[in-house]
Amino acid sequence: MNTISGYLRQAGTAIRFLVLATLVLGLLYPLAVFGVGQLAAPFQANGSIVKDPAGQAAASALIVQAAADESGTQDPQWFHARPSAVGWDPASSSASNLGPNDPKLLEAVTANRAAIAAAEGVSPEQVPADAVTASGSGLDPHISVDYATIQVPRVAQAHGLETKDVQELVDEQTSSGLEAFLSQPSVNVSKLNLDIALLAANRD
Repeated sequence: MNTISGYLRQAGTAIRFLVLATLVLGLLYPLAVFGVGQLAAPFQANGSIVKDPAGQAAASALIVQAAADESGTQDPQWFHARPSAVGWDPASSSASNLGPNDPKLLEAVTANRAAIAAAEGVSPEQVPADAVTASGSGLDPHISVDYATIQVPRVAQAHGLETKDVQELVDEQTSSGLEAFLSQPSVNVSKLNLDIALLAANRD
């Protein structure tokens, strides 16, 4: 009898542990991970598709939608993304693989800085670093607030919009909170250009 009672006690302990482990590891832990994912990385959890005012998929909030021709020249009507070693092609992702001491990198940066300064009507010293250097993926949709700001007059003029209205859209798309705390404030070009298109359409 004592042996049978011992077995029953051990079985009861095992069953209780199984139920507890099932609740914690099979229910509570997955729910906690899901909740953290929703708060910290909603795009990765739910997808990154950004829709236009008509509800149609228009862009990705995680992959740049650069309006550029075959030569790589970006459309002056829109906010420009960072340079890309892959021509902003979403089918591929790559950096330039040029080291910081490579003369070709210095030549590219110097040429890009001069071109951007001329296009935006600013001095070369006002052109921020991200405007002349590619990201690691070549598909990053984020630019610095400084780079977005120097583009405001050009974009406003191209669409016949007030500069202050375009600047307000830049401010609205500037990251804040946890996202800015983990890196630095940045502006999502894909989402910003959708806002510009909507503002221009409503004006007409």
